[in-house]
Amino acid sequence: MTPPAARRAAGPLAAAILACALAGCAGQTASAPSAGSSASSGPVDPGGQRAPRGTWMLTRSALSRMLSEPSVAAKLERARIDELLQPGQQPLSGVDATPVVSFSSVATLRTALAGNGLPAGTQAILFDPEVWAYTPAAEQRDPVLAAAQAAELARSRGLRVIVAPAMNLTTVLDPGSSGPRWQTFLNLGLIGSMARVAGTVELQAQSLERDPAAYAAFVREAAEQARAANPNVTVLAGLSTNPPGTAVDSQQLTAAVQASRSDVEGYWLNIPGSGPRCPTCNSGQPQLGAAVLSRSL
Repeated sequence: MTPPAARRAAGPLAAAILACALAGCAGQTASAPSAGSSASSGPVDPGGQRAPRGTWMLTRSALSRMLSEPSVAAKLERARIDELLQPGQQPLSGVDATPVVSFSSVATLRTALAGNGLPAGTQAILFDPEVWAYTPAAEQRDPVLAAAQAAELARSRGLRVIVAPAMNLTTVLDPGSSGPRWQTFLNLGLIGSMARVAGTVELQAQSLERDPAAYAAFVREAAEQARAANPNVTVLAGLSTNPPGTAVDSQQLTAAVQASRSDVEGYWLNIPGSGPRCPTCNSGQPQLGAAVLSRSL
């Protein structure tokens, strides 16, 4: 059965969002309902700790670049920072950030935990299931089960769990869908199911960021779905300085933050370059990330 939040989204959002580039295929953006609803104030994670607003998650390399800008570094000191690491990476030294290690499969997480492969001080793991070579086909077909398994493994070590399902999972879960990918994602109730097993969910909404109203509308609907399933869930939203397709600018990204920040507790600011994990990405744009942080912190 289609979840209530998804049914609500189908009407206003379907009429609102036009075309935008998604990784690997054509996606949808356009004018959309304004993001006017408020997020629940002060969500609490399953461990009982109140989640602070204003979290910014950055990869190790992105954080290093941002800290090299003195004015941005000064503003980052006032925010909570999650430093996203790949397995085997060590956190930046002397930086006040929470180490979070990213995994795209349950097997790699299990191996890392069995071999004490997490750096000292790791407080959380991010589980990132996507339709790509790094997530096994079985986990793509049942990402909720995979997320539950990852969460169980992480919590057995006292680690916080962040789940960030990619929108392209819809191509496996509902390959016959003819609607825009964001709508199929909502209709499947995927983020609600993930919220039931994770203390934090991250909305990979960056394909919609060229239209801040469309971005905010999707984030609002997905966040409502997550909180309907788990009132204590923490919700983050994704941004990218160089998504596939036409270039974005700092005004678009900043506007997306301003339009959506009442519905989330923070953002994953991705500053990728073209590489194996993002073969269709444009070249890196760290200056956009610095501009967004300067205007948003």
